[in-house]
Amino acid sequence: MNNTAANNKRIAKNTLLLYFRMLLTMVVTLYTSRVVLDTLGVEDYGIYNVVGGVVAMFSVISNSLSGAISRFITYELGRGNEERLKTIFSSAILIQCGMALLICILAEVCGVWFLNNKMNIPVERLDAANWVLQCSILTFMLNLISVPYNAAIIAHEQMRAFAYISILEVTLKLFVAFTLYVVTWDKLQIYAILLFVAALIIRIVYGRYCKQHFEECTFHYAYDNKLLKEMLSFAGWNFIGSASSVLRSQGVNIVLNLFCGPAVNAARGIAFQINTAVSSFVNNFMTALNPPIIKSYASGDREYMMTLIFKGARYSFYLLLFLSLPIILEADCILSIWLKEVPEHTANFVRLVLIFALSESISGPLITTMLATGNIRNYQIVVGGLQMMNFPISYVLLKIGMFPEITMIVAIVISQISTWARLYMLNKMLQLSVSTFLKEVYSNIIIVCIMAIIIPFLFLYFATPSLLRCIITIGISIICTLLTTLYIGCNKDERHFAFAKIANYIKHIHQ
Repeated sequence: MNNTAANNKRIAKNTLLLYFRMLLTMVVTLYTSRVVLDTLGVEDYGIYNVVGGVVAMFSVISNSLSGAISRFITYELGRGNEERLKTIFSSAILIQCGMALLICILAEVCGVWFLNNKMNIPVERLDAANWVLQCSILTFMLNLISVPYNAAIIAHEQMRAFAYISILEVTLKLFVAFTLYVVTWDKLQIYAILLFVAALIIRIVYGRYCKQHFEECTFHYAYDNKLLKEMLSFAGWNFIGSASSVLRSQGVNIVLNLFCGPAVNAARGIAFQINTAVSSFVNNFMTALNPPIIKSYASGDREYMMTLIFKGARYSFYLLLFLSLPIILEADCILSIWLKEVPEHTANFVRLVLIFALSESISGPLITTMLATGNIRNYQIVVGGLQMMNFPISYVLLKIGMFPEITMIVAIVISQISTWARLYMLNKMLQLSVSTFLKEVYSNIIIVCIMAIIIPFLFLYFATPSLLRCIITIGISIICTLLTTLYIGCNKDERHFAFAKIANYIKHIHQ
């Protein structure tokens, strides 16, 4: 019991640290996006978004290995085997360096050809687009090599360091954005170069911190044939999931470029910037929750793991709804205040991207649990196969002349189908109760959503569009979401716990 209480306290502490990081990151990221869009313009902003996506397509190879590295490091910490942990870390460095070299070669051959021969980019901006591609390749390689270090920090649950380094990263990006105001050379090229420099600085900081604080993070050549086979086998099946994720995001983004041009890429890019900022709430919560789920599975504490799954799914959704609902209702007004120039389709993309994020938030703990088992072959075949359908379905619908937003509607539908597939498979593997999940998660969040939206929607419908309406709608949405979450979404014990924490926080402020 004491161990469970300590784990819960650590999760809460790590989540709060990550929220501190998130609040600053969210403000800086949104402001940076405004500055970058203003200085680059809609067309160049769209070019950077889609060309960076060409490089990100190659993460289909690396993401599968990155997932394996994170899982193996966290799992071994749960078992407490220090020597094997050192071997895993060193093997991970070797694997990621090999992947970085392979992806560099593929991107230079295939990426350069695709950019210059197939993509919908104005001829006069091709030179700048090639600069973006080269810098994106280098930045991607740096991020690959950083994966084992990031995984070590999260696995050790040292969220303070993770938060501070992330704050440094967004601060550097803010500096890059302001630099665009004063440079006279091609702003798109300068932007790509400076983002690479920022990535290099962050890579150095991660490396120094991990070497100083974690014993296993000192590289030594280690060749463990059995371990490499285990990691590559896990990564091989994880490849399907990585491919589906990349095709759903960057693949669809490239398809939009082919059929609709850079302006739609800019609209979609802005929507995902907002989603990234808002979803940081859930990502931070899941970053703090993932290690305890994996460690509880490794130690055999299935009851505690199930508790984390059900609560994690509900809390993830509530946190995201709290921020998403006001934006969904008043997207047009918020965008007009935030941006000097709002590309066409942006408001619709924002709404649909946030609805998609809400749908995905429920699955976070389910995905972590599945990865913790290590038995992911059937899971990746079924769920990865479903997710891959985003790309061909979106292509066909755009080919026959459908509107650009249809790509997000497809993603939302497939997201829900995939959630049900995960539930079915976890029921077979770990006896996760589908009926309990429906009762404690699905029915709960549906009622909360309906009750939270009624009053702000009615006000929005009858009030005259204005800045005052926007402010009042946002305020009403926040209050309704908070009240419905506390009194409908939470049980009595959870509500008392929340009130006690708030009271304790207020007490500390007044001391």
